[in-house]
Order: sequence, then C-alpha cells, then structure tokens
Amino acid sequence: MNTNIQVKKRYELKYVLNNTQLEFLKAKLQGHMNVDQYGLTSIASIYFDTPNNTMLNHSIEKPEFKEKIRLRSYGLANKDSTLYLEIKRKVEGVVYKRRIALTEEEANLLINKGKSTQKGQINEELKAFIAKYHRLEAQYLVIYDRLAYYQDNSDLRVTIDMNPRYRTNELNLHTSMNGDKLLEEGSAILEIKVQHAIPLWLVKILNEGKIYQSSYSKVGAAYILEKAHLRNKVTQQESAYQEKGRYQYGLAI
Repeated sequence: MNTNIQVKKRYELKYVLNNTQLEFLKAKLQGHMNVDQYGLTSIASIYFDTPNNTMLNHSIEKPEFKEKIRLRSYGLANKDSTLYLEIKRKVEGVVYKRRIALTEEEANLLINKGKSTQKGQINEELKAFIAKYHRLEAQYLVIYDRLAYYQDNSDLRVTIDMNPRYRTNELNLHTSMNGDKLLEEGSAILEIKVQHAIPLWLVKILNEGKIYQSSYSKVGAAYILEKAHLRNKVTQQESAYQEKGRYQYGLAI
C-alpha cells in the first residue's frame, strides 16, 4: 500500500473532566471551534512493550524522556483497513510523533520480524525502535470515543475522549470495541494540542469551568489498574490458602 507518513511536534496538555465539566466545555467551544469532519469516532490502539513492560514502568516514573509504540485503528479494522504504526516520544514536555500508514499484515511483519515493504526515514526509525527493545509484545488495547475540534487558520486542536476503556485479552483491532472502564461514568479526557501558546479565550473557559491540567495516560492508567487487580488476586489467593491451612491443621476454632 502507499505510505502515508506523518510527523508531528507539539505540546499536549491533558485534563480529566467530570460530566458537568464535559458538558460545560462542549457548550463553550461552540462559536470558537468546529467538530472535525469525522464527528464522533471510536479509536482503538494496541500498545506494545517488552514482556516485563520496560516502557510502561519507565513512563509511570514521570521522567523527562519517555516513549511508546502503538498500532492504531479508526473504527473496527479488517484485513484491508489502513492502520497507523506510531512512535510517540515526550521530551521535557514536548511531544514528538512519527507514524506510517500500513495494513495489519505489514504491521505484524514489522513488529514481529523487523521487516518492512516500505521505505523512508520514519520507516527506518520504526525498525530501529523495534530492534532497540529486541522483543515487543501486544500488552494493552485502549479504546475511546473521540470528538476532535479544530480552528480555522490555527495550529490549535482540542480532543475530548469519552468512555475510555481497555482490555488485556483479544489484543487485536477487529474483534470489538469493548473493554473495562478507565474512568467513572460520564467522565472524559480533554487534550489540548498546540505548537505554541493556548489562546486566551480558551484559558478563560478552562478557568471558568475549574478545569485544571493533570498528568494522565490512558495506557498508564490501564497498567496501574491491572497491577492493582493482580495484587488483589494474589492477596485473595493467599487468604484462601491460609484459611485452608487453618482447617487442615486443626487451627480453626
């Protein structure tokens, strides 16, 4: 397939919204920005990492530099769908993205064997990234329903990701858009993406709505939730074994 290469460099500011803030923001954006041509879009991304989650463990320590790799689909995919394999790096608050368009078969060939039918600088960057981590595996599937806003003649982009969810099984882009919730019902994630400064009118809206910047990663949140679930499962198993032992050795009264 033809290569569709994209390079982006910008600041990405994140905010977690409750339902009241979400409705307030959507109302206030009217007249300032327009919803893009795609409207409400479901997005699914498979995040790859080493077997011991090298990148995720590093990322949750909030370092000055971090990176991740993901395979993204807009809507449910099929074997002929255009997917996007993307490297995302964050260096001292600035986000750099490199991605190429490819099929699922091409993506699997590149991730699993480091081979590609495409050419170009970003393709070579992806191959070097994959070689750096030696062995990458699909670890998390993150899904959400996005409204994206744009402003004419501006680099400003605003996205609202609703119903964020994840799963650790059926890690593909064509089974379903189902998953476990990452946030409370009605909550959403706001991202402001800009190459320079946030315009004053948007700053005023954020202040009026008491919407404050936070550090939030969807895949990071999924990873933390899974670790908590695993700890709880281990604790429950240990309690069950202890209780069984008490009866087995006549310790229960």
